[in-house]
Amino acid sequence: MSFNSYKEDEQLKGGSKLNTLRRLLTYLLTYKKEIILVLFIMAFCVVVSLINPLLMEQAVDKYISAGDMSGLVKLVIFAIILNLLFIGGVKLRMYIMAKVCNSILVTIRQDLYSHIQTLDLQFFDSRPTGKILARIIGDVNSLKDMLNNFVTTLIPDFTTVLAVVVIMFLKSPILASASLCSLPFMMAGIWLIQFYSHKKWQDFRKKSSNLNAFIHEDMSGMRIIQSFSAEEETSQTFDELLEAQRKSFVGAVRLADGMGSVIDLCWGAGFAALYFVGLKLLGPDQVSIGTFIAFGSYIGMFWHPIMNLSNFYNQIITNIAAAERVFEILDTEAGIKDAENVEEIPPIQGQVTFSHVGFSYDQNTEVLNNVSFDVKPGETIALVGPTGAGKTTIVNLISRFYDVQKGIVRVDGFDVKKVSIESLRRQMGIMTQDNFLFTGSIKDNIRYGKLDATDAEIEEAARAVHAHDFICKLEKGYDTILSERGGGLSVGQKQLLAFARTMVSKPNILILDEATSSIDTQTELLVQEGIDALLKGRTSFVIAHRLSTIQKADRIFVIDNGGIVEEGSASELMAKKGAYYRLHTAQMMTAS
Repeated sequence: MSFNSYKEDEQLKGGSKLNTLRRLLTYLLTYKKEIILVLFIMAFCVVVSLINPLLMEQAVDKYISAGDMSGLVKLVIFAIILNLLFIGGVKLRMYIMAKVCNSILVTIRQDLYSHIQTLDLQFFDSRPTGKILARIIGDVNSLKDMLNNFVTTLIPDFTTVLAVVVIMFLKSPILASASLCSLPFMMAGIWLIQFYSHKKWQDFRKKSSNLNAFIHEDMSGMRIIQSFSAEEETSQTFDELLEAQRKSFVGAVRLADGMGSVIDLCWGAGFAALYFVGLKLLGPDQVSIGTFIAFGSYIGMFWHPIMNLSNFYNQIITNIAAAERVFEILDTEAGIKDAENVEEIPPIQGQVTFSHVGFSYDQNTEVLNNVSFDVKPGETIALVGPTGAGKTTIVNLISRFYDVQKGIVRVDGFDVKKVSIESLRRQMGIMTQDNFLFTGSIKDNIRYGKLDATDAEIEEAARAVHAHDFICKLEKGYDTILSERGGGLSVGQKQLLAFARTMVSKPNILILDEATSSIDTQTELLVQEGIDALLKGRTSFVIAHRLSTIQKADRIFVIDNGGIVEEGSASELMAKKGAYYRLHTAQMMTAS
């Protein structure tokens, strides 16, 4: 059993890390007032942290050495008040930034989700659901700390480093030079690490996405896995994906951890150089004890922010890959979208025209070739033919889930490419082979076909498809809560609910794609009455393998080899003894 599709990494379009960061920062700029307040608080905190070593120097050299206890007490009280304000500022800053960052994540996730809903089916056909979920949830969550630390780490720590350097050189250029002698080595080491680290974290994100996609589909298809006793094969694939993720994570972390080691070594070298120069070359006569204490504090104040900045830089390298993956989807243009100055289609009468239509999913194999037909308002058209002949493709082109490459599809004379997608689909009822039901009540699932439907309309639709009786037998009737995909209901019951959902929308054009495929023969007889009522007065396209369900169709199109090979009523086609006759005869022989 092969699951190679999950082992293949997603290919991201190359982009500038700087541009990615700039796009992230535009989200921060929507909270200018909050950011300005945080910057003001941080400026105060930076000033306090810079003053503290000078207060220590004053305490040692001016008050303690002179025995001035009164002055020392006043200085200590001042320092305590100042640092209490510092602690309060830090707490307030953290609260504001947490609120801002959470709001930004909500906005990004809303933008991402809204954009994904505009994308065409080709996008979803080419990506496992799990990989899309990984971007909406995991990748967006990864941006929180980076956004927060940009304001709370980058700006204040960078300011602190610059201020410390200035103060150190003003106090003693020789001691300052000694303390910072290892800085060039640190910069070289960090540059080398970041050069390789970004690709490592990109690889980790891809491996995590592969694992997430596999788990999601594995859980969704557990019935199939157990039915075919494929537990061992899927466990093996899971282990392979998990090991690939683990290796990519370990490789990325090992490289990232090297950054902290480089800074620790340079920090230690700076301390050693300070004491060597101060004690051996200058001597205790030229450097006071207070100055030594102040310089020791300033070295810590220099290297600690450097450590924070390196961690933040490492965080950028780690999470920029997540940001790239988020923006890659946001930059994906919908293949099916409204043209400029598009108009809304007026109330549909139901005329559908195909003029020399050609279509291919992969640009290589033509599914439809030069297909032309005209359907009058109110006609019921049945589409039959072998699997893969293009029946579903025809109805997908009418509802504009895909766009034709050749020819024109018109509804009531309007080119479907030149009217808004929403105004077109709003007037169509589409029921596919996938009787998907959402988690929620039966009432809400039916109402999904028409969001403002009343309870009476919902019940009317359910009665039309003979779903009302089985719904009423449930413990809570229409208020019964369904689990994911309608767990607990039979396949036929789920199909009936999906049918009621289509019924309640009262469409002007109705598309039934294998609508009765999961309903037993007895139930089908009941539903057929509801179908007949629904089809009356509406243009309808019915795809069916079971030919007994389409005998009342006004016309039957036999689709094969990329086109319509026969058309006519059931009796006309049987009389021709052509393709439809052969399909009907073969099906009757199978049934018997």
